[in-house]
Amino acid sequence: MSTFTGTLALVRLALRRDRLRLSVWVLALSGVVVAIASSLAELYGTQASRQQLAAGIGKNPAVVALYGPPFDLTSIGGLVAWRMGAVGAVIIPLMSLLTVVRHTRAEEEAGRLELVGAAVVGRRAALTAALLVAFGANLVLGLLLVASLVGLGLPVVGSTAIALSYCSAGLLFAGVAALAAQLTEGARAANGVAASVLGGFFLLRAAGDSAGADGLSWLSWLSPIGWTQQLRPFAHERWWVLGLVGALLVALVAASYVLVGRRDIGAGLLPSRLGPAQGAASLRSPLALAWRLQRASLAGWATAFAILGAVLGSIAQGINDLIGSSTQVKDLLDRFGGTGSIVDSYLATSMGIVGLLAAVYAVQAALRLRSEETSQRAEPVLATRVGRIRWAASHLIFAAVGTAVVLAAGGLAAGVVHGLRTGDLGGQLPRVFGGALVQLPAIWVLAGIAVVLFGLAPRLVQVSWGAVVVCVLLGQVGPLLSLSHWLMDASPFTHLPKLPGASLDTTPLVWLVGIAVAFTAAGLTGLRRRDIG
Repeated sequence: MSTFTGTLALVRLALRRDRLRLSVWVLALSGVVVAIASSLAELYGTQASRQQLAAGIGKNPAVVALYGPPFDLTSIGGLVAWRMGAVGAVIIPLMSLLTVVRHTRAEEEAGRLELVGAAVVGRRAALTAALLVAFGANLVLGLLLVASLVGLGLPVVGSTAIALSYCSAGLLFAGVAALAAQLTEGARAANGVAASVLGGFFLLRAAGDSAGADGLSWLSWLSPIGWTQQLRPFAHERWWVLGLVGALLVALVAASYVLVGRRDIGAGLLPSRLGPAQGAASLRSPLALAWRLQRASLAGWATAFAILGAVLGSIAQGINDLIGSSTQVKDLLDRFGGTGSIVDSYLATSMGIVGLLAAVYAVQAALRLRSEETSQRAEPVLATRVGRIRWAASHLIFAAVGTAVVLAAGGLAAGVVHGLRTGDLGGQLPRVFGGALVQLPAIWVLAGIAVVLFGLAPRLVQVSWGAVVVCVLLGQVGPLLSLSHWLMDASPFTHLPKLPGASLDTTPLVWLVGIAVAFTAAGLTGLRRRDIG
């Protein structure tokens, strides 16, 4: 029997399990790129407006650090390639690494891969199937991007280059995830290692790009994310860059294949550190256990948000230089961030993006309940004097209070940096900080949806991620497409006051908090009445 026997059967199984998940990923990502491309074509329809934008971007290293270096903003294609660099560099690799870990290390951790391996299935079949599924998702996404961008009137060569730029990053981090799955003993650890590598490479690329030609620009060439952007879609493409990506991808996959045959099922090459024979007294409560399980995630999210907030705050003061005299961009900022000053509208828009990202953390923290249940770690806890509500509340505290900590980190960093740049720290810090914290009620609603699904229909908990995706699409694409109010009102973020700049209206905040409480109460009631597992 070959070590690859059963690969096609496992591919079919993975596609059946992920048919909805991958469809949402691919359609949402391609839809966002197309929507932003069409809006940029409308906002910067003249050569003069694009040249003014290019001049403003060149003076702001924070913008370059966030989006990447602009190679040719005189064309719509070059503008799209620059503006969507963050999506191609982060979101698409996330799709790939989560997919690979889900069908490799997560299957081992759950014990299903051992059962499958007892049949006529080769040792490398599961890893190969996971990589093929991830590669297939990137291929479909790339084809959709090319067809959509060409349909908008962009050149075929540039459209192909931008799709290859984004999807090559996705393929590369599928290889990173495959290697991480061999090193660790758990899916959460594998995702953490792969995501940390992604974040490290992004920061390395940002440091190199923002340093300028006379500084440490060579740092961006140490990052594979920098390689994909150096493909330069719509700006005299450098096709040879794909050779660097391909060589590293082959090395990662080859190392993964070697390691998967040299370790035991369920084990990793980096074994978990043994704990003490007896637990510490501080772990005697379910809240202490939840803190032990959630603290690393909370610390990572808070650190990431502090960095993001600092970058967003550093851009605010120079936003007028970036916009120039473009009335279309000013109108668009008004749609996103209210009708205050340009800087306030930008800050309100930025805090809205921070809120959407924080919702991912909130849902993740709430769904830790489901992962504890499915991994059968909840039953030993509930077999003691700990009740179900008390156990669930210990994790939901992190979905509520932990989200406030994450938002506070982002808002505080943005407020401090913006206040220092304007010379008005005492005045700007509370305004920006309030714009971040006002996102909490809407995030709690999304966390409440996760709780109510966990309590009443646990097999449908993944639908809560669909609610997050809908809010992201409505929040980031809705104003571009001028969608009707009744559709935009489906997102709880639509009802938040646009701070800073707008007046604080507490009525919608109270309603959102009430809805979140009702969802949570319904979910906890369902948890009391259903079977565990």
